Amino acid sequence: MKNTISHRVADFLKNFPPFSFLHQREIEALSEQISIIYKEKDSVVFTENEETHNSFYIVHKGAVTLRNSFSNAVLDMCDEGDIFGLRPLIANENYKMEARTHEESILYAIPIAVFKPYALENKAVGNFLIESFASNTRNPYSKSHRGKLFGEASATETLDANKSILDIQPVKYSKKLVSCSASTTAKDIAETMTKKNVGAILIVENSLPIGIITDKDLRNKIVTGAFPITTTASVIMTTPVITYPKKMTVTQAQMAMMKSNISHLCITKDGTANTKAVGILSKHDVMVEIGNNPAVLIKAVKRAKKFKQIKPIRANIMQLLQGYLDQNIPMTLTSKIITELNDVCIKQVIAIALKKMKTPPPVKFAWLAMGSQGRSEQLLHTDQDNALMYEDVPEELSAATKSYFLELATHVNKGLFDIGYDYCPAEMMASNPKWCLSMSEYKDLVYHWITNPGKNEVLLSFIFFDYSLSYGDKELVNNLSDFIFENIKANPVFYIHLVSGALQSPSPTGFFRQLLVEQDGEHKDFFDIKRRALMPLADAARVLILSHSVKSISNSPERFEKLADLEPQNKELYLACSYSYKALLKFRTKQGLLHHDSGQFIALEALTKLEKIKLKRTFKTIKELQELITIRFNASNIL
Repeated sequence: MKNTISHRVADFLKNFPPFSFLHQREIEALSEQISIIYKEKDSVVFTENEETHNSFYIVHKGAVTLRNSFSNAVLDMCDEGDIFGLRPLIANENYKMEARTHEESILYAIPIAVFKPYALENKAVGNFLIESFASNTRNPYSKSHRGKLFGEASATETLDANKSILDIQPVKYSKKLVSCSASTTAKDIAETMTKKNVGAILIVENSLPIGIITDKDLRNKIVTGAFPITTTASVIMTTPVITYPKKMTVTQAQMAMMKSNISHLCITKDGTANTKAVGILSKHDVMVEIGNNPAVLIKAVKRAKKFKQIKPIRANIMQLLQGYLDQNIPMTLTSKIITELNDVCIKQVIAIALKKMKTPPPVKFAWLAMGSQGRSEQLLHTDQDNALMYEDVPEELSAATKSYFLELATHVNKGLFDIGYDYCPAEMMASNPKWCLSMSEYKDLVYHWITNPGKNEVLLSFIFFDYSLSYGDKELVNNLSDFIFENIKANPVFYIHLVSGALQSPSPTGFFRQLLVEQDGEHKDFFDIKRRALMPLADAARVLILSHSVKSISNSPERFEKLADLEPQNKELYLACSYSYKALLKFRTKQGLLHHDSGQFIALEALTKLEKIKLKRTFKTIKELQELITIRFNASNIL
């Protein structure tokens, strides 16, 4: 007779990690050993410093709060499918926090002795448990767990930025395999290779690669008359075939070909000839990837004479980005490389636009990137946010000067559109007369924002104050930056309005840490990762860095890292914010590349439980950061 209760337990567990990594029979066997515990609201599961239990727990119904009993600070809220109480499984010491039911709850207690063998034998289970344990430590921002917590490489794993990019750049291989048996004749092989337009054919036996024939083999052995055209593949093939795993870098591929003096590599599932072939990598493929090297792409952009010549290079940059994400290259390095490539594209568009003008610029000017592009965080193809600032001129030259730069800006905005940047729906572009102004006009505009901080003025300052110089005169930008800092310092009440604006972003989670989705409109039921997760962090970083009068740092993670130096007492929080932001940016970028959009709106039903858990973990910093700026700038009175 079937144990109905254990089967219900198994049906529940199979949907949540780490149990979802187990085979069904393992889940069913485990379920027979699990205890079901009912707890009323506000019941203690375990206390801080209590000796560890012989089980850890998963929430079936309800919610459990994990808190520091000394400070009473809530460290985490566990809801359906979340595990907690892992300390006895990972570390041989007493509990470091209290677990108490937030509401009436049903918990499953998983015996440590029964589960531990699965954690030791199954790598996915073990890794998930370690990561979950790290996120529930007393200090969720601790240095020892920061890398594991947010999915970024640890300090020891971070790649040296000076290392050759070819050492980390993945190489793409052809997945369209052309193969034949050992008994196929040279004539048939030549006909197949010609028809399929390939330079090599794989010889297989029982789906395993046993040899390879290239066009060079046919020339040297058949065309020369050394062997008749009826010769079988087994006679003229190169064997054993040289095999490598799927994840290869450009440098590894180059070295492999040079070492064996060959032009093709066979890619198999595990890199050996004992598993099925999944692709062929040719010397031509390697040369194409070398052509996608950032240094080569930069040279190609600088050679472009027309806007349309830059667009295919931008497509190569997106391929490069996808490769870096697939290889799990640290986000810091990925962002720097892609941002540099994008900046070169923008500079070249401006250079081409200047050549379209009948005369050189009448005075010095600066092209400003704003918003996410100004923060060096625009990795995907999104819309434009830019402005143009030029030197002050006498009143009689004002109209002609503005007309010149509006014409130039129109050329540039069109060029950026042509290479893949959409026009800004709000027309926050330099071709709009509102964003093509002289130095004095920008100072007047900024002064109005600072001294009359309404909702619209704060919103505009959020976008504009993240500017960075894309092209032109640096002194103009420094002059404006000094003016902004001087006037903000003279008007401290402006900070309160900035904080108020920074706290207006909608919360990422609701009761029991449920991810909140859009309730109506085009993106109904989608999660807005930009407004609910990235913006609260970016807005807070901006407010704090402005309060320290730090200029020339517009990137959000870099702002947090600078703040960590300036405020040692908040170092752990700021570094956690930096890692959270990079993790969220990586998540958005992956989603955008997957769906060929901006990655802003995410369909939660398409995410795995593990992805949702990782997403939620990054939100831990948002609440604490917002509390910090609320208290520091005494903003609670106006919220």
